[in-house]
Order: sequence, then structure tokens, then C-alpha cells
Amino acid sequence: MVGKLDQHGNVDYQLPIGDELLPLNALIGKSLTLIFNGEIRCRHCNRKTKKSYSQGFCFPCMQKLAQCDMCIMKPETCHYDKGTCREPEWAETHCMTSHYVYLANTSGLKVGITRGTQVPTRWIDQGATQALPIFRVSTRLQSGLVETALAEFIADKTNWRAMLKGSAEDIDLKAKSSELIPLIEQRLAQIKLQFGEEAVERLDEDVVNLHFPVERYLSKISSFNFDKTPEVSGELIGIKGQYLILDSGVINIRKFGSYHVSAEYGQ
Repeated sequence: MVGKLDQHGNVDYQLPIGDELLPLNALIGKSLTLIFNGEIRCRHCNRKTKKSYSQGFCFPCMQKLAQCDMCIMKPETCHYDKGTCREPEWAETHCMTSHYVYLANTSGLKVGITRGTQVPTRWIDQGATQALPIFRVSTRLQSGLVETALAEFIADKTNWRAMLKGSAEDIDLKAKSSELIPLIEQRLAQIKLQFGEEAVERLDEDVVNLHFPVERYLSKISSFNFDKTPEVSGELIGIKGQYLILDSGVINIRKFGSYHVSAEYGQ
């Protein structure tokens, strides 16, 4: 599912169905049925697979691709400098490049990281209603080290159920940044000592506000799984993060990105 942010902070979504992109915002308030035809193909090699690994890969690709390594989930464990990276060339463009450490308001205050090229996509995918970049660092490893330092004081994960039950109250992210950064000054000094003074740059950016197309929220969250329920149907009442919110439940589209699905919808 592709989400784009317009100049007013509104998120517009499209859903890839075959070779076409289905505009989703226009379907809010209308019936939507997604039908899984039983075929799953690896997003990397297009091999047919019985099970999807790491959100869209076959088992062999999951084992060999750098983007499926544990260090993608835990960047502070990056082992590129040890010469053991699965794909050094891929890492050069995805890991050994500038990253942002940011504060966001998803189900509440959290810290996160993203490549510069993934702003604001990362915030859209997480369902953040507010986001503030606070550091720019030279590599993914360094972003992980800063993130884990901040994660001692605030969450580094989103409570997806809470995120889908409504928008969290606005947070003064600038004030939170001013409170948190002094708490990690010693850790920042260690990172700069190890990687150089220029490795971590403190930023003074504006807060980005995001508005998701949600007509109403559910009071009770139940989630669909194509492996158990090949046909998902209901009134589309909202879209947030990578979730379609139907009046009958929610579905995480990213989780099923390699599933071949057709769509039927009300006019």
C-alpha cells in the first residue's frame, strides 16, 4: 500500500492490485472486498512460495538477503564493518548512508529511525500523527545506537491496537526533545568519540503533522489474516499506517504484500 503526503499534511493511499493502483481514499464509506487467490510470490525473485517470510520473501531469499537480516530490525547490531554483511553493495546504499533519528506520536510518544529517502514514508507507514527529526547521523548503525539510548526513556515501538482505536492527543515534540536529549549526552559523546564529531548532528526542524483518512474508529479491534480468511469484506471506514480499517475488522496490508489479491468495491 502506497501512502503519499500532500502539502497540507493529508495522506493519500493507493493499493497495488496487479499492474494497477487502486485509489483508496475515494472508497472510504463504501464496501470493499479483498480476495486472496492462494498464490504467494517472493517480492525479490518472484518465486512461488507456500509461505511468506520477512513480509514478502521466499525462504531462500530470506536467508541470503541483507534486507532480511536481524540487523535491519536491530540496527545497533550492524556487522558491516566486520566484513560479514550478506550484501555489501546493498548495504552501501541502504545502511552506509545518512539516517534520521526522530520522535513520533503514534499510539503515544516513541523514538524511531529512517533513511533520509524514507521521509515521510516511514511516518505514514507507522500511523504517526506527528513527527520530528531530532538527529541526522552518518550510518544506520549510528542511528541504532542513538535510538537505543533514547529507548531507555521512551517507547521504540507502536501499540498498533491503540493506534487504530483513535488519534493520540497532540504532544509537544519540541519540548520532549529538549527534555530527552540531555539525558543521553554521555551516550552521544561516546558515539562521537568512536565515529567522529561529525557522526551525529542535532537538528532544529519543524514538527510534521499527518492527517489520515479515517471516517471513524473501531472500539474493538479484530484483525484479518488471508491465510485463515481468504476473503475479507466490509465497509472501508479508514486507512492508517499500513492498515485498512473496515467496519468488520482491520488488515495489515504490508504483512500480505506478496499475496496475489483481487478487489471488489462499491461504486
